[in-house]
Formats: sequence, structure tokens, C-alpha cells
Amino acid sequence: MQIKNIEGLSVAQIKELVNQGAEFVYFPYTVSFVLGTVRRASSIYFIRPYEGKFKYSYKHVGVNALLGWWGIPWGPIYTIGSMYHQLSGGKDVTHEVLSDLIQNDPDADTSTYNINGLYSANQSDENPTYNIPR
Repeated sequence: MQIKNIEGLSVAQIKELVNQGAEFVYFPYTVSFVLGTVRRASSIYFIRPYEGKFKYSYKHVGVNALLGWWGIPWGPIYTIGSMYHQLSGGKDVTHEVLSDLIQNDPDADTSTYNINGLYSANQSDENPTYNIPR
């Protein structure tokens, strides 16, 4: 899934914006045919703290309103569910996306991990150890 609206930002800048109230969301939408209904998810959008979500969700609301209702019986059911998420600001996936970005950040200091309050230092390149409780 593509993440939109993060061009030119480092992971540290994204973390700072998230601390200020930014979030990652996607907007589910429904497309129906007479005999079939499919649910899809939009790209993930990075919504900055001062931005409104409507400018990212309106096209998905339109697709839902025009194409979602026509499948029997799931078209109306899925369309109502998708519209609920679109009008309530999308589905928040900030924690998952931020976790993935931090894990794959080349500038992150990964020499020490803190997992469930236990520390493990990986000072040598040979046989790194991780102190993961069972």
C-alpha cells in the first residue's frame, strides 16, 4: 500500500508530527456489480495536525455513493460500513505505519533494544542477542 503526503520528510520529522497530532489513515470504499461486491482500501494518507481529512476522503465517498449500492445483498451493507469510516475520518493505522517506518529507518540507533522493559545491547556484529521474555 502506498503512503501519500510524506514526501521529503525523514522518519524523525514524521515522529515529531505524529507527537503533535498527525496520523496515518486509509479510507475503505465499496464497488458493486449486480452479482458481486468488492471492498477496497485507499492508499494510506499522512494527515498533518493542521489538515482536514475531507480533502483526502471525498473521492472515496463519491465512489462509494455512485458504485457501492448495486450489489445484492452485500452492496448496501458494505457501502454503509465504508461510508461510516470515510465520514468519521478514515481508519487510523498510525501505530502500525510508524512502527514499520521506525523499524526500517536507516538512521535509527538499533544498538540497544528495550522490549517489555528488558534491555539488550548488541555491541558486536557477531551473534547479536535479543533479550525477549517468554
